[in-house]
Order: sequence, then C-alpha cells, then structure tokens
Amino acid sequence: MTTDELSRLTQAVLWGAFLLAALLGALVQRTGFCTMGAVSDAVLLGSWTRLRQWALATGTAMAGFAGLVALGWLRPDQTLYASTRWLWLSALSGGLLFGFGMVLSSGCVSKTLVRVGAGNLKALVVLLVAALSGFATLKGLTAVLRSLTVDRVGVGFGVNADLGSLAAAAGGFSPAAGGVALGLLGALALAAWALREPELRSGWGLGAGLGVGLLVLGMWVLTGHVGHLQEHPETLEQAWLATNSTRAEGFSFIAPSAFALDWLLFFSDAKKHLTVGIVSVAGVVAGSAAVALARRQFRWEGFASTGDLGHHLAGGLLMGVGGVTAMGCSIGQGVTGVSTLSLTSLTAAAAMVAGAVAGVRYQAWRLDRAA
Repeated sequence: MTTDELSRLTQAVLWGAFLLAALLGALVQRTGFCTMGAVSDAVLLGSWTRLRQWALATGTAMAGFAGLVALGWLRPDQTLYASTRWLWLSALSGGLLFGFGMVLSSGCVSKTLVRVGAGNLKALVVLLVAALSGFATLKGLTAVLRSLTVDRVGVGFGVNADLGSLAAAAGGFSPAAGGVALGLLGALALAAWALREPELRSGWGLGAGLGVGLLVLGMWVLTGHVGHLQEHPETLEQAWLATNSTRAEGFSFIAPSAFALDWLLFFSDAKKHLTVGIVSVAGVVAGSAAVALARRQFRWEGFASTGDLGHHLAGGLLMGVGGVTAMGCSIGQGVTGVSTLSLTSLTAAAAMVAGAVAGVRYQAWRLDRAA
C-alpha cells in the first residue's frame, strides 16, 4: 500500500465514523433514546419501555459482533476492551460514579452531546467538565489515583477476559466458537425480553433499539475490518487506522470527548491527529442539530438556579472520572463493550444501572424534601 492509498483509506475511515455518529445523533434526537431516562422511567414510573430499547440495542450489537467473529473480520482480543484481566473494581467503582453522575447531569455523555446539538447550554457546560475530568483521569492527577488504587485490583486469566474465551478454555474449543455461540444466545435473550413490550415491535420504538445497535455494529465494521491493515506500510505491524487505542474501537464518548478537547486545545501541534473517537463526538452533535433544526426543536436553554448549576457540574465531574475509570460510558460499555462479552464491560454496565438507580432516588428525595 502506498502512502497516498494509506492516506485515502484513513480519510475514508474518519468520514465513515463521522457519518455513523451523525446518524446516531439524529436517531437519538428523534426518538429520545436515553439510558438515564430509561432507568428513571423504570424507577419512578414503572415503565420499562426505554430499558427494553437499550436491551434491544445491546442485543443487536451483540448478535452483529458475533457475526463479525464468525466471518473472521474481528476478534474480541483485538478490540479496545481486550484484556487478560477482569478489572472488576475499576468497572464497579467507575460505573457507580458514572451512573450517579449521569442522573445529576440529566443524561449520559452521548445524550449530553445530543442536547448540545439542540442548543442546550447546560449540556455544553456538562460536556466541558466531563471532558476535563475525563482527561485528568486518563493522564492527570486522577489518573495517578486511579492507577494506584482500583486498577491494581483484578482477576487474571490465561486468555482474554470475555465470556466466549473463558467458555472455550473450559470446554476445549476455539474462542471464536465460544464467542459466537454465547453472543447469539445472549442476543436472543435480550431481544426476546425487549420485544415483549408491544411498543417495541413497530415504529420508532423498534427503530431506536435496532438503529442504535446497528450503528454500533457499523462502527465495529469500520474500525475492525475496513480500517484494519495486516501490515502497516510504515511499521510493518498489524494496525487499526485512526483509533486512539491502536485497536478496533466501537462507539464510546467519554474518552473521545476528552481527546476532542485535547485536539482543539493543541490544534497547532503536528503530533495531534484526528481519530474516529474525536470525529464521532462532532458527528453526534451535527446529527442532533440537523434533526432539531428540521423539526423546529432547536432552542437555547440555560441553568434555572445555582443549585441546578451545582448538580450539573457535579454530574459532569462524576461522569468524567467514573467513565474513564470504568473504561467507557453507558454506550461505550453498556452497548459496545457488552457486545464483546467482556467481563469488565458487563460489570461496568451493571454498575452504571445501579448508580443511576441511586441517583434517581436521590433526586426524588431532594424534590420531596424541597416540597
């Protein structure tokens, strides 16, 4: 592959990521897909519709990932979530912080980006705080604290710490076969539970769940297959183009938001390059803005009080620290990571739900006390 061909392929991967992210932003803006809202609906209203949407999205991504493994296009140990260690404490503590923070912030990071696109200035403040605290947890003060505490606790395995690889090691068959079998079983279980809800069998309810899952799958195809080189012409090593981790990546928004802020602040630094994560952040905002403007839903919105500001600042801080500690947001771990059957992702997703439940109950207590 020549240098020009490599450059064109890299540009194609970046534009593809932007387009997929724009479609995601447009879909979420149109349908109201939201993890925090889903948990709030279940806890306060007894409505499980949006949680079932989330389950359908995860099941769709899980089935798609299993298909990619079956085709030989991708392997779980080639992804961002690959590790021979189950970092259960990082996932648990980070997930709890993130889940609580997304309630204080009125939505997770992906929903925050969608709201920025629709003119919500509160969401812009949350995004900046989450990006700053996230970057600090990647490379700054809280990164040192993270690496010296929770990241030191884990369970090591001789194989990749995902359910497929562990089942294969126990049963004596290939990790690919284990991943495909368990992925399809998990996807069927999630889809069966989700589609028990009549509203999810047609219309926008079905479109939201399937659409988010298919877009997550699209990003896996883009980074794990289209942008994959068996031998990079410069390093002569296997490579995944335009990813921060130099491995296959799916949709995730907390670390990419931090990298996007870093890229903007050091734009003149020739060592800073656009990645699929950075352009995905811009793509979600652009897609949301397009739908909001087309539907005349774009409007400026600010803070109602200093208390409102304080809670959103705290929420952004918790999402930044918690999301990086848990190695992903509610989309990054809850849909993308879980699709790989990673033990760390499964733990983080469960912890985020638990943290969100605690956050919803806290908000309800605070409102009752004020009344």
